[in-house]
Amino acid sequence: MSNKASLRPQAVASEHTPLKARNVVFDWTDTPLHWIPGDPASTHTINVLHLLLPAGERWFVHVYKQVLPHIRDRRLRADVIGFIGQEAMHSQAHDDVLPHLKAQGLDPTPYTAQVDWLFEKLLGDRTLPPGRARRWWLLERVAIIAAIEHYTAFLGDWVLNAEALDARGADPTMLDLLRWHGAEEVEHRSVAFDLFMHLDGGYRRRVRTWATAFTALVFLWQRGVRFFMANDPVLVDGKAGFREFFRAGRHGVLPTTGAMARSIPQYLSRGYHPSQHGSTAQAVAYLAISPAATAAEARTPATAAEARMPGGGA
Repeated sequence: MSNKASLRPQAVASEHTPLKARNVVFDWTDTPLHWIPGDPASTHTINVLHLLLPAGERWFVHVYKQVLPHIRDRRLRADVIGFIGQEAMHSQAHDDVLPHLKAQGLDPTPYTAQVDWLFEKLLGDRTLPPGRARRWWLLERVAIIAAIEHYTAFLGDWVLNAEALDARGADPTMLDLLRWHGAEEVEHRSVAFDLFMHLDGGYRRRVRTWATAFTALVFLWQRGVRFFMANDPVLVDGKAGFREFFRAGRHGVLPTTGAMARSIPQYLSRGYHPSQHGSTAQAVAYLAISPAATAAEARTPATAAEARMPGGGA
C-alpha cells in the first residue's frame, strides 16, 4: 500500500450501526434552574446546548434534505435518512427545555433569535444560479456540518463518561437528555463525515470549514454562557470566565481544555475518520437503559398496533 493510500480515512466497520429516531419525552417539572447543584457556571455552560441545537439541527435537516438526491450509495443514503430523523428529534427535545427556563425567570429568546438568524440567514439558502455556484454552497454547508458533528460526537463521548456529574448530584432528567442525545451523536458520528467524503472530500475544504465551524462555536458558546450568567435571576452579579471553565474541567463536570485541544489535530489529520474515536457499543448500551429512550421504545409497538386497527392512525 502506498503512503498516499494509507493516509485515506479508514472507517472501523464494527462501529457502524443502523440508525433510528427515538421519540423521547422529558418532564422538566422537578428540574431546578441550577441542575448541577451549587455550580451555575457549569450548568449554564452546558445549557448553551439548548440555545444552539434547536436552530442548528433544524438547519442540518434542511441541508441534508437537499443533499439526498445527490447520494449514490444505498447504505449512506439510509444512514443520512436515519441521521435526519435523529437530528430532528434532538432539535425538538432541546427546544422543549426553553419554556422551562423561561418559567424559571431566564428568558432565552434574545439569544435564540440571534442563533436563528445565523442558521436561517447567514448559512441558509442563497439565490444562486443552477450549476457550479449552487453546488459549491451546498458542499460548503455539508463540510461545515461534518466539522460541527466532530464536536457533537466529542461532547457525546464526554458526557457518556462524565461520572463527576452523577457524583455532584446533577438532575437525572437533564442527565438523561444529555446522555440520550450524546449516545445518538456517538451512534451516528460517521454519517456527516462520510457524506462529505462521498460528495467532495477535499482536504482544503475540510480545513477551511473546520476553521469556520470552530470559530463560530467558540464565539457562540462564550456569548451564550455570558448571556445566561448575566440574566440568571438567582445570581446577583453573574459573570462567566475561562477560570471557571478550567476549574470545572479539572473537576470533571465539563470537558478539559486539553481534551478539546487534542480533538483539533484529530479532525485535521488526513487519515481521520470519526469511527476511530468513541464507542458505538457504549452508546447503544446507554440507549438500552436510558429512561426516555426505553419509554419511547415501549410506546412504539403500541402506536404501530393502534395504527393497524380499523379506524386507527392515518
